[in-house]
Amino acid sequence: MLAKRPKAKKPKASGSTRGGNAGIQLKTREQIEKMRVAGRLVVEVHDLCREMAKPGNTTRMIDEAAGALIAERGAEGLFKHYPTYVPGEGFPSNLCISVNEVVVHGIANDEPIRDGDIVGVDCGVRLDGWCGDAATTILVGDVAPATRRLCEETEHVLRIAVENIKPGRRWSQVARLMQGYAEARGYGVVRDFVGHGIGDTMHQEPKVPNFVNRDLLRHDIDLRPGMVLAVEPMCNQGTADVQTLADGWTVVTADGLPAAHYEHTIAVTETGCDVLTDGR
Repeated sequence: MLAKRPKAKKPKASGSTRGGNAGIQLKTREQIEKMRVAGRLVVEVHDLCREMAKPGNTTRMIDEAAGALIAERGAEGLFKHYPTYVPGEGFPSNLCISVNEVVVHGIANDEPIRDGDIVGVDCGVRLDGWCGDAATTILVGDVAPATRRLCEETEHVLRIAVENIKPGRRWSQVARLMQGYAEARGYGVVRDFVGHGIGDTMHQEPKVPNFVNRDLLRHDIDLRPGMVLAVEPMCNQGTADVQTLADGWTVVTADGLPAAHYEHTIAVTETGCDVLTDGR
């Protein structure tokens, strides 16, 4: 995900929902399978990042290797030069690569990774016209127990979403479970950034928060087969408050404590949901 985004183009999909779900495009089974293929490449990038996230390596080394792999597979990276996609403008890295207290939108640099760091990797690609988007947090070496628990629990928050997405439910029901689990364990649930619909473009309707607020309850989402959502909980070890650094992209926790970020691209099916970025 990237927060600074232009208005999404109208997707080339099979149809749209009505009423409270206006503007949400439904995907056909064929389109969803193409998104799964893109998702496999995202998983391949994550695997490469895990191999390279070692003490002494830099995030720039990882980012350049990821960009080369995406190009080698004939895909388009969705983050580099976003939102203009003009060389030299927009986001400067192939990945959002976020270390320790960086929540999202971290920019690759030449600072060596250290033992005990956590490295968030968010990757988005378009392959054969369709997108995959997923994030994971990599634990490097001897990570502090409290930080390790943060990562494990945030990943479990994403698993709660997967277990509870099904047609006939409203998104607020799922978001309430996600938020409740995280906050019961003392974590700050980031409210400044949310998930999104996804298809032949990276950002589509609807916005997919990991928490419940008045806006969601006013404009709740009825989950229906054919919806594809990028669900991405972000939990902080301390406060939920964040701030953006002077580069205009890097978002850090306000108290300097670690943050974890996990994401899957998920299709709603007739009976439940189908994770498109799990490598299957």
